[in-house]
Amino acid sequence: MNEIIFVVEDAPEGGYCARAVGESIHTEADTVTDLHERVRDAVRCHFDGDSAPRLIRLHFVRDEVIAA
Repeated sequence: MNEIIFVVEDAPEGGYCARAVGESIHTEADTVTDLHERVRDAVRCHFDGDSAPRLIRLHFVRDEVIAA
């Protein structure tokens, strides 16, 4: 596996929630910098040595509601 993708959304209580696509990995953080560290740590914990992806892609999703 060369790459793993995380979908990142705003957490209801503030900060961010990230979940991996196709893997059972999820984490939360208050800032984007903290999120980078936590996602890296979660990926290291989930995969064994050589099976770990070389790249982590964060896909930020944001809902926005506007008046019609």
